[in-house]
Amino acid sequence: MNAELIEALKMIEKERGVDAELIFTAIEEALVSAYKREVPAAKADDNIFGFVDRETGDMHVEIHKEVVEEVTDPESQIALAEAQLYSPDFEVGDVISMNVSTDQLGRLAAQAAKSVINQRLTEAESERILSEFSERIGELCYGVVQRRDNREVVVDIGRADAVLPKREQSRLDNYDFNQRMRFYILNVDERRSRPVVYVSRSHPNLVRRLFEQEVPEIASGVVEIVAIAREGGSRTKMAVLSNDPNVDAVGACVGQRGMRVQAVINELNGEKIDIIEWDPDLVVYLSNALSPARVVQVVVYEEEMAASVVVPDHQLSLAIGREGQNARLAAKLTGWKIDIKSESQYHEMIEEQLLAHFHEAISADDEDAEPVETTEEISDLDQDVDPDQELAPEAGEESLRDVPGTEE
Repeated sequence: MNAELIEALKMIEKERGVDAELIFTAIEEALVSAYKREVPAAKADDNIFGFVDRETGDMHVEIHKEVVEEVTDPESQIALAEAQLYSPDFEVGDVISMNVSTDQLGRLAAQAAKSVINQRLTEAESERILSEFSERIGELCYGVVQRRDNREVVVDIGRADAVLPKREQSRLDNYDFNQRMRFYILNVDERRSRPVVYVSRSHPNLVRRLFEQEVPEIASGVVEIVAIAREGGSRTKMAVLSNDPNVDAVGACVGQRGMRVQAVINELNGEKIDIIEWDPDLVVYLSNALSPARVVQVVVYEEEMAASVVVPDHQLSLAIGREGQNARLAAKLTGWKIDIKSESQYHEMIEEQLLAHFHEAISADDEDAEPVETTEEISDLDQDVDPDQELAPEAGEESLRDVPGTEE
């Protein structure tokens, strides 16, 4: 029986990742709890100890009693005469250890012991999960889908079960039972006093970690991922930079015949990935961010952290993307507000601005011009003209007449 106990403890240590010493300690505490349940008078005593032999698995309970001349508390004291029956060397003030066989413990005591052991195992396992996965936040882990409901997916990630919340799921994943995939460890929290590991399949850093595993240049630091913008289950944009002039950052991520990027796409079940080159020139970087559209012109407004981008007419929809996704991801990637216009729209805007300035200039000239004569002033002039005086021909009539070939 004791050999079977030792073997069982080794299996628990291996499967649940709990140190065997913690289990031995839990059993010893359980023995004390069981004895106190069996002997009600000993409930308040602190002189009861449980012991388990780590090699043989033998268990027993010891009661430590103080040797006194006259006993006032039988549970914690023993008379000198009685103690000397065990050994004549005992004196007043010594402590004697008395063994109690565990065979004397009843069924209820055994249940109490079992309860204590389970509680200690649960506490030890919780501490182990908190300690292990708190250090792994931000890393990838393999997991096997166990079950799924409308709110979350429960995943077996080895020595613990993880939770994949609804908001962290990708719409391209099916999460079938026993399906194996990689997850990004978000954090470790508590739920109903139990530690819970939360994972994600839609976090941008999931893509970052996948490329670090697939691209040796990223793992070594030759190629750097500067920024990632992602809409999980749909599309990702990633800006990369090469710290070695002889290494093409985009080419390293794509791989020969696209094998590296395809491996990441397969892990994400077909999610589209755009890899662009980061550039210190903001105009070039913004142009690259709107790939695959071709950018004609970029106007930057630094104070507003905004930019106006002009693209060919036939590429306007490509630059904006379906439901604005390409423009939205480009803005997230660069951190700038981006206003996209076609060349026709841009030219119309310039013309409208020029017309507006022209009308403003005309209005300003009219305000600066001499005032027009009033009706009364004109009437006074008419009164000064002699009606019998012959009026001279107008200049236009005279010029017309002077032009050869105009006489009738």
